[in-house]
Amino acid sequence: MPSYMKRFITKLHISESARSWLKRLEVPQSSSKVLSRWINNDIRPIEAKRRTWVFSTFSNSWLLTNINISTYLTGSALIPLGLTWWRAIISIVIGNLLSAFFCVLNSLPGAYYNLGFPVVSRMVWGMWGSQFAIWNRIFLSLVWYGFTAWIGGECVYVILQSWDPDLDQHIPNTLAEITGTTSAYFVGYVVFMLISAPFAWIRPHKLAPFFYFASTVTIVCFLALLIWALATMGPEGFGDTISDSAPPPAGTTSVGWLMVYGIVTTTIGAISAGILNQNDYARFAARPRHAILSQAINFPIFSIVSSVIGILVTAATQNRFGGEAVWNPPALLSRLIAASPNSSGTRAACCFAAMGLVVSQIGINVPGNALSGGFDLAATFPRYINIRRGAYITMVLSVVVNPWQLANTSTIFLTVLSSYSVFLGPMVGMMVSSYLSVNKRKINVDDLYIGGSKGIYWYTAGINWRSIVAFFVGCAPLLPGFISAVNLDITVPVGTTHLYDLSFIYGFVASGLVYFLLHFIFPARALEAFVKNDMTARQTMSHYRAKWDAVGGFGVDEGVAVQAVDGSMTPPKS
Repeated sequence: MPSYMKRFITKLHISESARSWLKRLEVPQSSSKVLSRWINNDIRPIEAKRRTWVFSTFSNSWLLTNINISTYLTGSALIPLGLTWWRAIISIVIGNLLSAFFCVLNSLPGAYYNLGFPVVSRMVWGMWGSQFAIWNRIFLSLVWYGFTAWIGGECVYVILQSWDPDLDQHIPNTLAEITGTTSAYFVGYVVFMLISAPFAWIRPHKLAPFFYFASTVTIVCFLALLIWALATMGPEGFGDTISDSAPPPAGTTSVGWLMVYGIVTTTIGAISAGILNQNDYARFAARPRHAILSQAINFPIFSIVSSVIGILVTAATQNRFGGEAVWNPPALLSRLIAASPNSSGTRAACCFAAMGLVVSQIGINVPGNALSGGFDLAATFPRYINIRRGAYITMVLSVVVNPWQLANTSTIFLTVLSSYSVFLGPMVGMMVSSYLSVNKRKINVDDLYIGGSKGIYWYTAGINWRSIVAFFVGCAPLLPGFISAVNLDITVPVGTTHLYDLSFIYGFVASGLVYFLLHFIFPARALEAFVKNDMTARQTMSHYRAKWDAVGGFGVDEGVAVQAVDGSMTPPKS
């Protein structure tokens, strides 16, 4: 046989082998006839049997989302800046009420159409343009998962320290000083990552039992910490964390603008990534009101309670540490053990408190960050990644953000990450504007899974140019202030700083308004025709919900699933 024929046959075998392996890597529900570039069973509209989240499920979810160490630290980003404790609390209350309002608005497509954030993004940005918003959310999932996991590892370290007060001597440090951590802390981080892994296996619609357990442990843990701190603070009372005076604001920033910064950038900015992808969770609602009421009521209550507990515990324990404000709960527990290494009662109490904090960190990190990354990766690579695979990929890749270095400057890190809302505010504004104003609450669900000009959300080559313009109008004026906040060596005019202080709200309003105006002046004809059809918004919701409920999961009836995204099936006129 000629040599060129041998080389051709060899290449052919390699190609067939590669195709075979790729076939094996497809998600279990996949079928070449069913899965296109745009859909798998985890990103399709959630059918009735998986809409299992009721009011109590959402309530427990919000408890875990907002009563945790990150929210507890909110005061540490406000009081040192120059706000008194009561002004900080006012900022926290107003910021969380506004956050709840934005959450409700941005979750409506998920609650009523059972669609997740990546799919709703296709309606706003176009089928291909949505990748910009999705990859931004993937990046945030990696960063937040890594940071939260490291804090969870610090809690594990406290548990190990309570068993062995000389832990650092028994686990010699072999890490370079530049890492900013020790081998003992890294062991705690690895242990936390390992014990978190099984929880990512739970399907989102089956999370209710875990939420009940984790939320119960969490609220007991934080209330016990508060009661202990207040009951044992001694005759000295609160430290100067709670006082009517505060260091003067830096530069020319007034107290009023400092409160605006606390409301918008610190408080709203801290949860802005969660506001952006609320549809990922609202889509599991048994009834839309379960998601909406929980967001409106439980979201602000739990977040305010957690922030106030952080301020009170820090102030109540300040004098026992020579006036030093120890904001981080694992650091507080570790200091207590170090101060009384021979006290079995102190060590036992700190051990149980740290166990509660571990549960709390798992409760926020796996559903809030690992699964968020899983949703987004499943929408980006639907043939090969489902939610479970995406969650584990998020967990593994989170290591690359070097969370141990982020945690060493946790207050600065939270401030910087909150500043990222300069990009998230415009995205949320466009999603709300798209659903309420441009689409008038009418979504052609089928077309969200169709690539090409047959779908009304294809726009121009898969990209909605209007969203690009609106995004830059919403974030470009904020960039100088953002750069100055990230790099303190750079100064900008006071007016630019004040505009940045309004970052999320300005971006939300500006981008949302421009997005609407561009669609009004330069309408997308196919989309406009669908929105103006004779069906009401309520009829459109009912039609698509019934249609996709009939389809069921891909494993139930693949033929119907293909028909559901055919594109030739359009809602009948009423």
